[in-house]
Amino acid sequence: MKPIFLKGPSLNFRLFVCVFASLALLVVEKQSLWPDLRTPFAVSVYPLQQLVSSPVRLFQDLKSIFADNARLRDENEAMAEELAVLNTRLLRFEALEQENIRLRGLLETSFKLGEQVQIAELLAVNLAPYEHVVVVNKGSRFGAYPGQPVMDAHGVVGQVLRVTPYSAEVMLITDPNHAIPVQVNRNGLRTIALGTGQIDKLSLPYLTGNADIQPGDLLVTSGMGGLFPQGYPVATVNAVSSQASPFAKVTATPVAQLDRNRELLLVWSKSEPIPRIPDGPETHKPENAGPPEKPHAAK
Repeated sequence: MKPIFLKGPSLNFRLFVCVFASLALLVVEKQSLWPDLRTPFAVSVYPLQQLVSSPVRLFQDLKSIFADNARLRDENEAMAEELAVLNTRLLRFEALEQENIRLRGLLETSFKLGEQVQIAELLAVNLAPYEHVVVVNKGSRFGAYPGQPVMDAHGVVGQVLRVTPYSAEVMLITDPNHAIPVQVNRNGLRTIALGTGQIDKLSLPYLTGNADIQPGDLLVTSGMGGLFPQGYPVATVNAVSSQASPFAKVTATPVAQLDRNRELLLVWSKSEPIPRIPDGPETHKPENAGPPEKPHAAK
């Protein structure tokens, strides 16, 4: 009876054959006996090399992709932060540009007026229905006084109500307690404009129904009362109505930007120059003080 499994070479014999073949290949490669022998062998094992090295290459590619993604994410975050900072600076530059435009307008207005003026900045605003008052940073120390006219680059804002050494309260022309003598610039018709408590409306209640006034007319200060010099723009007429009444119902819109100003002009007439601000406290010399005594020589 034949055995089912044939017995092959022994393990020692197989090891001997492998060692001998390895040594033979080393000798052949060293001596370059068959230079063309390696080429077909390398070609035959190339697919196996690629298969074995593909996991390593895949791992390296994935590692490189993840590293690039992390680097790009960090760069995007840094660029986003830098963009936010630059946008903030741009907003500040735009605000400064607008401030320069406002100040330039105020200076141009001061030249047109021919009066002595001083720029004051707003500190606080009170636009309650019963009182339209703002506070500016120039007071009696800077020459401000109650009743002083106040303007912006467009027209009359109001007048100084109260002063402290370093600030002043300005009543706007729209305050319900404010009245200003005006005239129609087109024909010289004089009347009085009253505040209504609304920041964009003045009332002219003392005009008769047949008065020569119409929407679009410019109202300027008439100079009556001696408070406001003549010719300052005040408001533009926007509505005229005389329905079965001896008096016309006329409203006007102030030309000054009462709800948007940040800088105002305190106005002095030519007869009332701006008082000089002392640089420091004055030192008074006693009236009966004689010439200084000469120092006594030391004995």
